[in-house]
Amino acid sequence: MALRACGFIIFRRLPPENIEFLLLQTSYGEHHWTPPKGHVDPGEDDLTTALRETQEEAGLGLDHLSVVRDFVRTLRYQVRGKNKEVLYWLAELRDPNTPVTLSSEHRDFCWAGLDRACALARYQDLQDSLRAAHQHLTHQNLQNQTD
Repeated sequence: MALRACGFIIFRRLPPENIEFLLLQTSYGEHHWTPPKGHVDPGEDDLTTALRETQEEAGLGLDHLSVVRDFVRTLRYQVRGKNKEVLYWLAELRDPNTPVTLSSEHRDFCWAGLDRACALARYQDLQDSLRAAHQHLTHQNLQNQTD
């Protein structure tokens, strides 16, 4: 059975039309950059896990976020020889100036545009997810302008 984790690809909008993604740098291992995520606790549903982990790792709760419910990405990869599955929802930071509060699991954070976020992410599946999120948001903006 695969390890299961859930989290959010969190973004904020800055004028005029900039989208920035939140990435956290881990305190362990290679200090890689990732959106907030964590393992599902027994009896916990996936979305609850994503919310709990985001609160624990970045200090951002449901009152800070607007979840984009029509966007979910599933990443599958191996960690130390074990299969892992990560579900990411997309969520907008309601107030782009809300401070991020890191847990001990992370040593730094950054807000980054798509190109920089992909460079920091390093892993192809996460880069593809960031690009898909950006495309979803850009397409959504275009639709809203024509409605």
